[in-house]
Amino acid sequence: MSKFNKKKSGDLPAISTASLPDIVFMLLFFFMVVTVLRDSNLLVMQRLPKGDQVEKLQKDRSVFIYAGKPGPGYEKYGKEAKIQIGDKYTDVTNIRFALEELRRKLRPELQDKIMIALKVDEETNTGLVTDIKQELREQNLLKLIYITTPGNQLDE
Repeated sequence: MSKFNKKKSGDLPAISTASLPDIVFMLLFFFMVVTVLRDSNLLVMQRLPKGDQVEKLQKDRSVFIYAGKPGPGYEKYGKEAKIQIGDKYTDVTNIRFALEELRRKLRPELQDKIMIALKVDEETNTGLVTDIKQELREQNLLKLIYITTPGNQLDE
């Protein structure tokens, strides 16, 4: 007559899954906070010129215009420099429509304070940049910023 009965089977006790939803949601929130979303896919090559007086750009009211030769995988569009606004190639004559579309996406209080940021490949023809600037003047978009990389161009 024993008070304690021995367990006859060698089964493992059941694992408690009560904290599993907490762990899953914690991982979900972690990846949501850490993940960076890209707003546009770069279709042109970007080897930027160097500048020695560089400032940080406020991205909340800026619109980027990229110019350069088609990047890897986009050689079918030719070898001459192209203009990219958003995720699409555009022509100099269509810059007005593309910028109006992007301007409408900005917050209403920033639509009049828009800044145009030019990211131009260092091998791009100056005539294309002049055409872009002329089109911006016609639209009265006079706040223009050139994006460069830190450094001195003469050191190379």
